Amino acid sequence: MRFELLATDGAARRGRLTTSHGVVDTPVFMPVGTQATVKALTPEDLESAGAQIVLGNTYHLLLRPGPDVVRELGGLHRFMGWRGTILTDSGGFQVFSLSKIRKISDDGVEFRAPLDGATRFLSPESVVDIQRALGSDITMPLDECLAYPATHEATARSLTLTLRWAERARAAHGGADGQALFGIVQGGAYHDLRDEAVERTVALGFDGYAIGGMATGEPKPTLLELTARVAGALPADRPRYLMGLGKPEDLVASVACGVDMFDCVLPTRNARNGQAFTSTGPVTIKQARWTRDAAPLDAACDCYTCRTFSRAYLRHLFVAEELLAYRLLTLHNVRFYLSLMAAMREAIAARAFEVFRARFLQDYRVS
Repeated sequence: MRFELLATDGAARRGRLTTSHGVVDTPVFMPVGTQATVKALTPEDLESAGAQIVLGNTYHLLLRPGPDVVRELGGLHRFMGWRGTILTDSGGFQVFSLSKIRKISDDGVEFRAPLDGATRFLSPESVVDIQRALGSDITMPLDECLAYPATHEATARSLTLTLRWAERARAAHGGADGQALFGIVQGGAYHDLRDEAVERTVALGFDGYAIGGMATGEPKPTLLELTARVAGALPADRPRYLMGLGKPEDLVASVACGVDMFDCVLPTRNARNGQAFTSTGPVTIKQARWTRDAAPLDAACDCYTCRTFSRAYLRHLFVAEELLAYRLLTLHNVRFYLSLMAAMREAIAARAFEVFRARFLQDYRVS
């Protein structure tokens, strides 16, 4: 994997990530393909929307169909028919969400799989092995993610564990051919622990760095302050990935902090719940106000949904629980997110990011 920093505007960065499966222009949003599919969309849909990279979920692919099945069928790219770059997460966040049915030790995490009740175990080494079998381009080490708030003592203890796991994952990875490994910076909401996490994680020498443990309940100002602090301390010649964020306004704010990569389920999940993201803010399509609205979902959008259908038709589909509603809304939301990232890349290259940011915040209404 190769990363080139092409332009900066303040802390905002325009870059290019190159893997064996193609070029990824940054800042970039990665549509989430949890179970080897971005829900409701085909790989052709994603390519048409402008996607260059998608995210797969190690935890869910471990449970089904299993990494051995994926490897036997040619790896994750061939299995899901995706020609671009794939990043797989470690499963750490999913384990975090299973707090009632998991047990964490120095060795790793033991948990009861919700699908069949069987006991499973993830270690730093096995997580690397699973992702090697999947054949993703960018991999993540096992880490522990704490809910907010957590005491300094608990956060320090958790960080120590994550750092030990990171060292073991780095050793197990061993510079695998064609597969990058990112380090994850934890440390909760504490400046000293985040600073320690940056220093010790960078010292291990990863291909890129993720900012983990955000969007777990902390106030928005705290999230942005910590993001700026961590991103600014990470190596300039490595990509920076803010995990699990977010809303369009959060993406713009985080790019301003120097972040290069993002993922979140919001564009796909919210589409299935009837919410569309538009250039003037979110639209809840089931509202009666759209019953006779002949306008497109977003006049500024060039996606198939907006070129072809009215808000009235989309509302009809959603209220009638027609499957096409979920597909069309997902198509739009993914295109909106990817277009937003493309616009930010252009603004950074033109050294006009702050002008773009001000205009976006002026036009985009959260409520």
